[in-house]
Amino acid sequence: MTLATLATTVATAQSLNYPKAQKDGTVDEYFGVKVADPYRWLENDTSAQTAAWVEAENKVTNAYLQKIPFRARLLKRLTELSNYEKIGAPRKRHGKWYFYKNNGLQNQYVMYVMDQLGGEPRVFLDPNTLSSDGTVALKGIYFSNNGKWAAYSISRSGSDWQEFYVIDLQTGQLTSDHIEWAKFSGAAWQGDGFYYSSYDRPTEGKEFSNVNEGHKIYYHKMGTPQSADVLFYQNPTQPKRFYDVSVNEEETVMYLYEAGAGAGNNLYVRDLTQKDSQFIQMTENMDFQYSPVYDENGKLYLYTNYGAPKGRIMVADIHKPGINDWQELIPEQQNTLSGVDVINHLFILTYNQDASDHAFVYGLDGTLRHEVKLPMVGSVSFTGDEKQPECFYSFTSFTMPGTIYRYDMTKNESKLYTQPNVKFKQQDYVSEQIFFKSKDGTRVPMFITYKKGMKRHGKNPVYLYGYGGFNISLGPSFSATRIPFLEQGGIYAQVNLRGGSEYGEAWHLAGTKMQKQNVFDDFIAAAEYLIRERYTSSDKLAIVGGSNGGLLVGACMTQRPDLFCVAIPQVGVMDMLRYHKFTIGWNWASDYGTSEDSKEMFEYLRGYSPLHNLKPGTKYPATLVTTADHDDRVVPSHSFKFAATLQECNAGPNPVLIRIDTKAGHGGGKPLAKVLEEQADIYSFILYNMIINN
Repeated sequence: MTLATLATTVATAQSLNYPKAQKDGTVDEYFGVKVADPYRWLENDTSAQTAAWVEAENKVTNAYLQKIPFRARLLKRLTELSNYEKIGAPRKRHGKWYFYKNNGLQNQYVMYVMDQLGGEPRVFLDPNTLSSDGTVALKGIYFSNNGKWAAYSISRSGSDWQEFYVIDLQTGQLTSDHIEWAKFSGAAWQGDGFYYSSYDRPTEGKEFSNVNEGHKIYYHKMGTPQSADVLFYQNPTQPKRFYDVSVNEEETVMYLYEAGAGAGNNLYVRDLTQKDSQFIQMTENMDFQYSPVYDENGKLYLYTNYGAPKGRIMVADIHKPGINDWQELIPEQQNTLSGVDVINHLFILTYNQDASDHAFVYGLDGTLRHEVKLPMVGSVSFTGDEKQPECFYSFTSFTMPGTIYRYDMTKNESKLYTQPNVKFKQQDYVSEQIFFKSKDGTRVPMFITYKKGMKRHGKNPVYLYGYGGFNISLGPSFSATRIPFLEQGGIYAQVNLRGGSEYGEAWHLAGTKMQKQNVFDDFIAAAEYLIRERYTSSDKLAIVGGSNGGLLVGACMTQRPDLFCVAIPQVGVMDMLRYHKFTIGWNWASDYGTSEDSKEMFEYLRGYSPLHNLKPGTKYPATLVTTADHDDRVVPSHSFKFAATLQECNAGPNPVLIRIDTKAGHGGGKPLAKVLEEQADIYSFILYNMIINN
């Protein structure tokens, strides 16, 4: 089916009657400035009033989406394309090989174990058996150093809250050990137990909205109840910080990480070979990142961007671990150091060059051995053990599904290990990278992917995606859910905005706090470039982004409502004046600043806050806001208040809807069935509104 064919099935836009959202008289005062917040009651996510509003909004949204004539066919095609075997890179643990696999349409990946490479795999852990609907997701698995146990963490309904369980590796059976209310935590084994990080049990009914404070580290001894766990570390003077520990495989070195008060972290180290040793502080400036990557004979190898905005490798002595005594091993390069792995006593360093990956092998003495020959422009991740020779890497691009290679580090040779078989013609599609100038003249990269033979006649549908924040880089990646859009002649455009890590810390900082408008200017300039160069036009342009990217979409659609046909702000940060008052919102202040910092910061935030820049009588793009009831990262009230205000302000005929998922969270661990339903809704909404607007 083509867009032209679909157009014949569409007559007129659906008429919509939005639920009436009650207003209250809430007014806040910031530095003498009064700001109304009439939908404050929607912040109470457990009230009957909010539940009734959510039900009414979903009823309108679902009725609209179900009437889109091609939605069912689109869902069928999405399902068909997603139904292929997906296999992860194998990893060796205590003489056995573990890997993840999805047979095709399983809601969650299953972990398998083999006695040797190429051996007969058997199921080790299947998260699909933990719930009837796939909403229990595996978040991490951690093998004990003595080979006896494996702790694994799960999340329920997409929440950030974690529970830990333990498998006896000899019997394959679950032990009685069970941990609740952990959050932002791994399991760091030492002896017959492990360390984990958690918060106090939250107030009933406020598990997914109240501020998270007082992160604590506990030690759990195997075979004992959680009530007997020993408090290992806390810092009551800094309740809004994260604390976590790691222990090396030999259990000779322990690190303590402190984060949440800057763009980076602080690092402490403890020498476990010395009886009654204490942590020694290694760093003091939390605006920078410090990550231990390997240790050997008292030498600590670390990654940092301190004194090197694009990253470097340093060496420290465990007996003199302070940062002033660190020695540079591999200096900062022209490109940004984005990944560090130690495999077989060698470094594999991944550098980000114009938002795509290049990898190099270095010796532990800092000498360059060779560059890894990668298949094409794309993204790579390596898997291996510090002291074992086997090395694998996963590679993906916009047109190449995740493919696993076995890599010989000595010979610099890659051999195909496993390749997925997706039901589309990969050779029919092409990706290219272009560069455009933003409002202030900054050169910004953008990838565009489309079907070969695409004509630049200004009428192609475009799905423009961005993020632009928190030092996160957007590299090339494959998604089967994009293919139907590309098959219809659509163009997928992914722009590398300031605020990310593509060009190091300077690029990140250029999109933070009082520079945040640069991010929106970059995104708007990307849209204008695509129109100017006749890839598309305003009535064929959709903008999409999630979380901080949802903020991006919300800010751009309020600043330039004329520029876009469709806007999809997903789980977005929409209320920039109050974001820090919920769950871990306070942790984003290093990128955003807060309305309490100063009058200047308050005015700057109010100047772009999506919620506060909706204007009555304005024609906004067709908008589908998405959120979920268990999103405790960006609480759904951001989307609730934005949608209610948008429906009140919108003057044009375009639909402005909100899709509120149930038993789902910020996105991580979402079962495939829910992903496919959501993508069918989003893409059909985009295509439908592009058709009826033409």
